Amino acid sequence: MIIIDYKDTRPIYEQIVDKFKVLILKGAMRPEEQMPSVRNLAMELSINPNTIQKAYAELERQGFIYTVKGRGSFVSDDGRLVEERKQEYLARIVELAGEALEIGIGKPELIAAIEELRA
Repeated sequence: MIIIDYKDTRPIYEQIVDKFKVLILKGAMRPEEQMPSVRNLAMELSINPNTIQKAYAELERQGFIYTVKGRGSFVSDDGRLVEERKQEYLARIVELAGEALEIGIGKPELIAAIEELRA
């Protein structure tokens, strides 16, 4: 499920956060699904449990998961989360497209580049 890239310059907890965010946004982890326990995931990845705990705290802060004392962490059932992320990505794409147009990349080139993604 989660693979750590030790060549990545980002801290391990950030990699874990990003991997879980992708799994949640893609629907691979469903709302109300229980997250792996801190201890089990730490053993599976051979890393310190405090690193997992830090990643879970960040995921909770961002609204991707919630914790039930004594039961563990669960994927949030917040349908707005996916929609908010889509809007963030669209805003970033529009910003980048504007910059591309400013430096002379034409609209047909941008459309062609996007169409290549679908292939």
